[in-house]
Amino acid sequence: MIGVSDSAAAGVPEPVSGNARRRPKATGSPSAEWSFPADPGAVRTARTVVRRMLDDWGLNGAADMAVLLVSELVTNSLRHASGPIGVRMVLLSTGGLLVEVSDPLPDPPRERDAAPDDEGGRGLQLVACSSRRWGTRRGKSGKTVWFELSVAG
Repeated sequence: MIGVSDSAAAGVPEPVSGNARRRPKATGSPSAEWSFPADPGAVRTARTVVRRMLDDWGLNGAADMAVLLVSELVTNSLRHASGPIGVRMVLLSTGGLLVEVSDPLPDPPRERDAAPDDEGGRGLQLVACSSRRWGTRRGKSGKTVWFELSVAG
């Protein structure tokens, strides 16, 4: 793990992808973020830190799904990008958990229709079906894929 912070989020820009749903603003919400090298061990480390942070926040009920989706998105970043991978989580006042995975590749991910015996190609479908909202946005140096999970009790 390269870096970690647990501080109030600055503003969260809106997604720019045409098919993405609008994402709530997260200003002032509890947040945590990490940066990982583009190394296969990053997936395991990302799962661990996400689970620990959700445990610290008392959100064990959302941990399995959040960890699964983070694992999928970090794996996608490793397959297609060669730079650092960022993971950011924000606890929203609306009863949601915003999770972002960023990498230096500017191209947005594409959903695929995987054949029954394909070994891959289902990650974004899993994100789309399992989250209450998701989308992508371009940044100054890459892209971010985000999703929101419901964590209200």
